[in-house]
Amino acid sequence: MTFSTAVSRSKSMPAPANAGRPAHTRRLSNARRPANAGRPANATGRTQTLTQMNGGSLPADIKRTSALRRVPWRETVRFRSQCGSEGDVSAFELPRNAVPITVEAIGGRAMTIAPGDIFLATPGYRESTRWVSGGIPAGGLVPGDRYWVLADCGVVGELVADSPAENGHLGCVRYLGAVCGDHGETLNISQFAEIGSREADRGAPVYLLVGTSGNVGKTTAGVAVLRALRMKGHTTVIALKATGTSAVGEMAIYQDFGAAQVFDCVDFGLPTTYPSGRQGIGDVFGDALDFCFSLSAEALVAECGGDLFGANVPEFLTCLKARRPDLKIILVATDALGAIGAKGVLAEIGLAISLIIGPCTDTPVLRERTEALCGIPAINLAHGRKEGAQSHLSGVAALE
Repeated sequence: MTFSTAVSRSKSMPAPANAGRPAHTRRLSNARRPANAGRPANATGRTQTLTQMNGGSLPADIKRTSALRRVPWRETVRFRSQCGSEGDVSAFELPRNAVPITVEAIGGRAMTIAPGDIFLATPGYRESTRWVSGGIPAGGLVPGDRYWVLADCGVVGELVADSPAENGHLGCVRYLGAVCGDHGETLNISQFAEIGSREADRGAPVYLLVGTSGNVGKTTAGVAVLRALRMKGHTTVIALKATGTSAVGEMAIYQDFGAAQVFDCVDFGLPTTYPSGRQGIGDVFGDALDFCFSLSAEALVAECGGDLFGANVPEFLTCLKARRPDLKIILVATDALGAIGAKGVLAEIGLAISLIIGPCTDTPVLRERTEALCGIPAINLAHGRKEGAQSHLSGVAALE
């Protein structure tokens, strides 16, 4: 599949019903809805459930998932029974007969949701090639209905696909309602997003990490780039987890290695950058880049989650290329064939790879084959770690 084919297929997907709203007030929905997934068994049961959830107050110390990290703490948490849209601060309950699940707390630690717990999370989408996929049904989450925790950060929606891998966050929960502000407005993470100005671009160079699949080592590669820049004397490097699913734990890795500031999609109003082909995502990416480029920094390290086709990576690359046509691209590839394919995909939109790393360089034979077939320098970070920091960072530092 070519880059342009992937884009055209994504754009052929049904557009969310309210895609025409402004970028930070958009409420998107997904037409896919498994029949009666998790609904009460009969109309009487549903009526009783809705009667019990006509709104109310929750304790101030209620458990909060990391997708809500930008929402200010409130002494009084009030919710009302209404349909839930993407990004809404929402209350959910794990049934008393369920098993515990584990999610990511606001600070990034693993937090257990015990049976009977009510916690705050948000409706959203996820399209993982390795883990869980799901989204928001048309019309939003319905109070009293049951849905699934789709990601550690607290994204909740209808389950479309699971994987054989164990997912500690995956559990069926009941949607209670949306949390309200002091004036009765529904709280949404987009209300607390960062805002930048394109006119304030300070010209920081960009080092972009892309991969041929998820879990291939992009964050490890991004940290290597960050370390190389700092070893060369850069004191202010910003990191951006540009696409995919929010994860405070992954952001913290960049902070641990000296990133001055780290941002992801939550900072710009979305819990994830799914579904693929969503309308208006270019505006969100534009806002993210405008904000990052408005900061005083010597470099921006940007990482695209997943592969080159999902999570709206094509749209992000197009948006980034318009602002930084001379960006440096580091490809993390599983094998030589994947590296060749990625080279062709990026070439279609006028982007060239500067360096290849990842499992395709794990042995001398693989590394030499990758270099020969792609005509691009390739280095191995894992072997370099055994030989010392300067050794494995030298190839990365040469990018500047």
